[in-house]
Amino acid sequence: MDSKTIFGGNPFGVVIRLALLSIAVGVVLSVLGITPQNFLERLNAIVTNIYNLGFDAFESILGYLLLGAMVVIPIWLIIRLASARKASRPPDV
Repeated sequence: MDSKTIFGGNPFGVVIRLALLSIAVGVVLSVLGITPQNFLERLNAIVTNIYNLGFDAFESILGYLLLGAMVVIPIWLIIRLASARKASRPPDV
């Protein structure tokens, strides 16, 4: 592989284009009041929120599991006991 294949053209030209594009984007971000420090702070806050959402979802699922189990387990137990009782009876002749 040569350098033109890796960079997508003349390496010096690519570096110049990337520098000019970086300056243009930097000006726009500066006008919007975005600095490297607050950008990293917001990025950290987003990652923290996504992390917390994951655990909140797990907590919600666990709550649904417990709530459903309060109904399902007693019904299952009653059905199992009733069918065990029915199976232990001698057949009517």
